[in-house]
Amino acid sequence: MLAITKTLVLAGIEAIPVQVEVDLQTGLPDFQIVGLASASVKEARERVRSAIKNSGYVFPNRKIIVNLAPGDIKKEGTHFDLAIAVGILLASQQMEAFSEECYLAGELSLNGSIRPVPGILPMVLELAVSKKERQFIIPADNAREAALLPESFCYTVQDLNELISFLNGSTELNPVPPIDFSQLQQDQEQIPDFAEVKGQESAKRALQIAAAGMHNILLIGPPGSGKTMLARRLPGILPLMTRKEILQTTRIYSVAGMLDHHTPIIKQRPFRAPHKNASAASIIGGGKIPRPGEVSLAQHGVLFLDEMPEFSRDVLESLRQPLEDKKVSIARTHATHTYPCDFMMVASMNPCPCGFFGSREQDCRCTPLQIQRYLSRISGPLLDRMDLQVEVPRIEYQQLAENNASESSSSIRERVEAARSIQQQRFQKQPIDFNAQMRPADIKKHCILDEKSEQLLKSVFDHLQLSARAYDRILKVSRTIADLEQSEQIQLPHLAEAIQYRSLDRKYWGS
Repeated sequence: MLAITKTLVLAGIEAIPVQVEVDLQTGLPDFQIVGLASASVKEARERVRSAIKNSGYVFPNRKIIVNLAPGDIKKEGTHFDLAIAVGILLASQQMEAFSEECYLAGELSLNGSIRPVPGILPMVLELAVSKKERQFIIPADNAREAALLPESFCYTVQDLNELISFLNGSTELNPVPPIDFSQLQQDQEQIPDFAEVKGQESAKRALQIAAAGMHNILLIGPPGSGKTMLARRLPGILPLMTRKEILQTTRIYSVAGMLDHHTPIIKQRPFRAPHKNASAASIIGGGKIPRPGEVSLAQHGVLFLDEMPEFSRDVLESLRQPLEDKKVSIARTHATHTYPCDFMMVASMNPCPCGFFGSREQDCRCTPLQIQRYLSRISGPLLDRMDLQVEVPRIEYQQLAENNASESSSSIRERVEAARSIQQQRFQKQPIDFNAQMRPADIKKHCILDEKSEQLLKSVFDHLQLSARAYDRILKVSRTIADLEQSEQIQLPHLAEAIQYRSLDRKYWGS
């Protein structure tokens, strides 16, 4: 007898419906799963067999063929267990037929209990698009993840017996209640505060501009000047996440299997700081079984590369395309997976291997060749993608010893949010959220300069031999500075400050 159940398969952060066809045939006992199934899917044979027996049902002593359609999509994961087990029970007439629009996802234990699985949120989002009457049966530990959507069509079960009772109509289950986003608190107290940073006012100003327009920033300075300390406090001045951003970021973490089952919601902007020995696949994404990399896990947050020149050349060069396109495509034989990566990149580095090149307080011990080799690890195209380049000098003793309180992150965030509000009004009819995303046509429309500003930019462009990308980024940063000053037009001081943040590449890398 043939039975059909439904589930979904993940392709990147998208979910695709899958039809699970189970056929019981005469012949020697056998259990085969076809349809481009991976090893983890084929291992379901033993889990399903034991779960059915230990739940009090009879496992058919016949030839069982399970087909996962469509057959041209690679099937990965353990969430197919539930649909396969129910299909076998339907085909062997041990349970009644149920709704055709009922989807199942969950991993079975040998005793019949149902374990949580990654990727539930993308599956719920896929089913939410459908206008049909549908049900989605998921593990109880995935309930809070499914509650992120207002639609109430998800039901949770603890074990196989409870699932069968519900499908047969002998047990009632309540839909998962949705989360009230207005009551969702984003705790900023866990993020270190800028009030703890002594001095470095110019670097704080640059980070404020970067946060207001979501610009990439490079911090250059000697060891112990506070580069890492400043970077780790950046999330505290970013605006609170919107409902849309929470859903998009949580969706990525769900696919990566990195959600906490007790609080499976990413409600704070991510701050990802990978180790310098990280591989290109871990940073960009990929692997034998494709999964999101650090650039995607930093969605709507910060990717921090501490001691940037210590990362491998392959890793650094692989960042160029994600920084421009805000998405990563991982090509494999059977499919191409695309992951979003809309993040702010913050990098820090020393000016030389010893860290004191250009310092007035301490002599540099490096040879010119060592300095050149160290700085050349950062290519020109990658450096060109850093909107702001800021020097972080050594802190003086008087600055450390003074008791004057520095400005807190909360007060800085108020200015950043005010600038972001201006940008939201400006781009409300466009698929743009902040100034860093402006396209050439948007720059031409919103970054108009007066005559004096035009002359200054022309002079700097010729003198510093800037690229077209650097020209655009100077205008974007100028627009952000003007927004912070609540100015409708870009003034000469705004442009001059933006140009100042593009001068260090000529100091260290130029002639």
